[in-house]
Amino acid sequence: MRRAGRTRPGLLPALAVVVALTGCTPDAERDEPAPPGPTGSTSGAPPGPDPGPDPGPAARLSPVTLAFAGDVHFEGDVADLLDEPGSTLGRMSGALRSADVAVVNLESALTTGGSRARKELEDPAQRYWFRSPPAALDLLERSGVDAVSMANNHGADFGAAGLRDTLRAARGADVAVLGVGADITQALRPYETTVDGTRVAVLAADASPLESRSSIWDVAKGGPGVVRAGSRLVSAVRDADRENDVVAVYLHWGAENTACPTDGQLSLAQDLADAGADVVVGSHAHQPQGAGMLGSTYVAYGLGNFLWYHGNQSDTGVLRLEVADGGVVGEEWVPGEIGEDGGPPRPLGGGARDRAVEDWEDLRGCTGLAPGPGSVAEAEGSGDGASTALPAYASSIRTLPAAVRTRMREASHRSERCPVELADLRLLELTHLGFDGRARTGQLVVHRDHARDLVVAFGELYRERFPIERMQLVDDYGGDDDRSMAANNSSAYNCRTVAGSSGYSRHAYGAAVDVNPVQNPYVTPGDVAPEAGRRFLEVDRAGSEDLPPGVVADGDVVVRAFAKVGWSWGGTWADPDYQHFFTG
Repeated sequence: MRRAGRTRPGLLPALAVVVALTGCTPDAERDEPAPPGPTGSTSGAPPGPDPGPDPGPAARLSPVTLAFAGDVHFEGDVADLLDEPGSTLGRMSGALRSADVAVVNLESALTTGGSRARKELEDPAQRYWFRSPPAALDLLERSGVDAVSMANNHGADFGAAGLRDTLRAARGADVAVLGVGADITQALRPYETTVDGTRVAVLAADASPLESRSSIWDVAKGGPGVVRAGSRLVSAVRDADRENDVVAVYLHWGAENTACPTDGQLSLAQDLADAGADVVVGSHAHQPQGAGMLGSTYVAYGLGNFLWYHGNQSDTGVLRLEVADGGVVGEEWVPGEIGEDGGPPRPLGGGARDRAVEDWEDLRGCTGLAPGPGSVAEAEGSGDGASTALPAYASSIRTLPAAVRTRMREASHRSERCPVELADLRLLELTHLGFDGRARTGQLVVHRDHARDLVVAFGELYRERFPIERMQLVDDYGGDDDRSMAANNSSAYNCRTVAGSSGYSRHAYGAAVDVNPVQNPYVTPGDVAPEAGRRFLEVDRAGSEDLPPGVVADGDVVVRAFAKVGWSWGGTWADPDYQHFFTG
């Protein structure tokens, strides 16, 4: 495949493992057009001698599109794709192919041999070994992928022999393999290319918990191996920044099955931004995490699974970024869904696409990132949402889908001693007003006995335009109530005990809802939860008409709506829990 405007880097033998892309012309048919952008032309030259073809330092380069997707491997039935002539990553390949540079993460060793590597640091029940034949690179190349990170907890699954096979496969591939090498220098060498005059570099590294003490999991201890994120990565980014216009880093990081970044992710992103990275993206959580701007650096903490052997975590997508003059000037999340049995993701359309994009934007709330360029929050956040007509309230009540049950067993319902069965719980999908004044679709899990009452109560809040920042299952935060509150997430079911007690909370019975925890904190002597709620302690909740958005006050629309369906408010307790509504 060839793409217009790309120059092929010199393929010196020592660079073959990470610089093996063939430049090319556009495909005859593209699944998705590249985003339009400015031509970058400059004004006419001033009177005087012809300055020649060099436009000078004031020239603006044409925009370049980068595309990133999450975890890929070829396990289970997905392996059959490799036996199908011309097979690709499926219908979403167009979002990769139409970009100038596309990158994914391959959760697999590229080998048919080797022996299973030791993973003594892993929980025995959570040890997995993945491998794929070199034909996987051919499928990725047909799908539009230019570079693939193998710096992850499966890149060395079949030991040093498997790594040597990987490096041999990379030498003859049209896809650059990043993050592994015979030594630290090779493993940290970036994929570099030039697109219409813009020099782009992509590096990769692993920052997930170590599988083993073996040197194959840290090439710096003596290769071959996987490169670990650390000071050497930061130095490599700084070096790449001196030689390139745009530097992107693909990381394998974070905590599995959580929607929010860890402290380690936050710290590493800042270090890379300080070193000159323009884009920092990653995967490992098996679900999307928030994205936005960290100063002038675009950060996407998690891209989710992409081609996977099951669909327990079905949300996925392709992140497309437009970069110009050394920075990100546009973003697009192209959402998709992995089927219950896994396989290539399918793109979403219509209302499902709109809701998925809104959900993705909502994930930013617990990241500390600013809205990305051109995002809805940036464009509309200062507008008057109350003056805009809203769509009609919509709601649904259904039994828990299989994928939701699986997630809950790993987070909010992980104990076998929970006081209610999953069969007694229901998934609600409700329209609510976001803090940006837009209608959004949220999710709650509650006991079936209370489902209809909550549909009624939240319908009244929507019609009265009471804003709720986000409404996601607490499982998106690993079942961690503190993390959910810190993200200002309104949630319901969570099989947990009352703080400081061995007794179950009403949340464990599906009979409680927390609304905007930051604006409505839980206050005890000497403590406020979440900590960000401390600034709302001085709010007059005794009927003031001038309240900050999202605050609950005595006798207001929220208290009245819940009271109509027989629910009580924790804001009247001696230790007020302003976010808490409950029954029973």
